[in-house]
Amino acid sequence: MPKALVRLDDVSLGYEARAVLQHLGLTVEEGEFLALLGPNGAGKTTLLRGLLGLLPVLGGHIEYCFDRAASPPGYVPQRETLDPIFPLSAFEVVLMGTYAGLPPLRPVGRRERALAAECLSQVGLAAVAAEPFWALSGGQKQRVLIARALASEPRLLLLDEPTAGVDPGAAAAIMDVLSRLNREEGLTIVLVTHQLRLVRPVVGAVIWVDGGTAIKGPTATMLAPERILDVFGALATG
Repeated sequence: MPKALVRLDDVSLGYEARAVLQHLGLTVEEGEFLALLGPNGAGKTTLLRGLLGLLPVLGGHIEYCFDRAASPPGYVPQRETLDPIFPLSAFEVVLMGTYAGLPPLRPVGRRERALAAECLSQVGLAAVAAEPFWALSGGQKQRVLIARALASEPRLLLLDEPTAGVDPGAAAAIMDVLSRLNREEGLTIVLVTHQLRLVRPVVGAVIWVDGGTAIKGPTATMLAPERILDVFGALATG
């Protein structure tokens, strides 16, 4: 039987006491690959931020069935710009992901450097370790940010539109990395996306977010053509 990693029990989430999503009853199971889908403004990022613990719970309860202090969720934002005035290499950006796990006043050591190198290798970018982050392509930057999230050694990886704004080849490479991490490493992954064709072959379940609530189901059911047309309308052909 699948083991729950995160449970949402009658949860309401929002901003400044205004609920965007209400009465959510969802479970993220260990080893799942989930896509959060829904129209613009429906609350997908709100749900993602709720899973990260970055939003106050306005009602209900979120239960994390793992030690978040020992293994905080990994997070890849939709966009991240690092000022070119700070010439960080790809390796140095990934190394930043190890900082949260360091005891106070302890500098980065051999273990952290080895972990960062391993994470870069996991996303297929060992060859660009010394390259300036700002000089990388959009797809490479996203994979470096995935490697940075992996460097915190998470059990749960959350991504907000990781393939937005990159070319089709780079988007496919990102999805290949995530699929392999889920399949071979057993990493639990939740991502927000609008690109149905990219996620359909790889995700095991979908959470539809719309109308102030969310519902979860198997990919084949939730991405059936008639359901997509009903919920997304014109987005179905995008």
